[in-house]
Amino acid sequence: MTEDELEDVMRRFIYHDADILVSTTIIESGLDIPNANTMIIENADMFGLSQLHQLRGRVGRYKHRAYCYLLLPPDRPVTPVAAKRLKAIEEYSHLGAGFKIAMRDLEIRGAGNILGPEQSGHISAVGYELYCQLLEEAVTQLKTGSKPIRPEAHVELGVAAFLPKTYIPADKQRMDMYRRVSRCNSVEQVKELQKDMQDAFGEPPRTVLLLLALTEARLLSGFFGIDSILKKDPDVVFKVADATRAQKALTGAPGRLSVIDPQTVYLRMPATFMESDACLLTLRNLMMKAYDKEPKPEPVVEEAATTSVVRQQMAEAGAS
Repeated sequence: MTEDELEDVMRRFIYHDADILVSTTIIESGLDIPNANTMIIENADMFGLSQLHQLRGRVGRYKHRAYCYLLLPPDRPVTPVAAKRLKAIEEYSHLGAGFKIAMRDLEIRGAGNILGPEQSGHISAVGYELYCQLLEEAVTQLKTGSKPIRPEAHVELGVAAFLPKTYIPADKQRMDMYRRVSRCNSVEQVKELQKDMQDAFGEPPRTVLLLLALTEARLLSGFFGIDSILKKDPDVVFKVADATRAQKALTGAPGRLSVIDPQTVYLRMPATFMESDACLLTLRNLMMKAYDKEPKPEPVVEEAATTSVVRQQMAEAGAS
């Protein structure tokens, strides 16, 4: 069709002279028709994820409720990759879901050459977040010559530490917060996460504060060479790998310390300190006090900036 013919057709559709518009995927290129509220996409399994997202965005651009129907062929099966694309379109239909769709598209197709045009790879085998974590570790190892080790201990004190639905109602947001908690590598990151939670969801309830305190206790224990902390009434049992550093963390502890062997230390505190919540907070505060006296290494900004750039490039590659 010529330009004049195209313009005439679009004018008739916009001004209700025609109620149905039959078109190719050209309409995904930013057309804004407020009165269009229903779309039917034929052979939807043949379209890419970004195409489906753009096409779906052509309806519902006004106050009226919109509908987008994806039709599949009855005479051929849908491929596994096409099924993943259709499932993503169905799942991410809320406002602002474009970034999620781009990430899912990246996982389905693979990141390939991060700084190049190739789209092949195995990111789907591990997921985008773990891929970025492995990438960050590899970049740090190349720059410093050693693989970063996350200091963390096993802490079992019987506390009820979790993110309640009353605090974060949305399941996706709550799982994202759990992921961020598990990714914290230092007490400074835990403090920053607590600020983010407070800004986004309000003052954290006690169970959330206990979850953050438990995360800090694990990181601090690993920092001071403590492998595990187990509460076995009437004692708290410490398994230590570095007795000298562990001694620094336990200096000033209430009660009586008993060294059973070079790797095992028992702490018997008064009964009021042995309640699960009080025991956790006491040990966390004790180790935090010792941690504040330790010299801290200068923060490495270059790695974080490099990873941020790489993540942005990967996100752009997934959206393209």
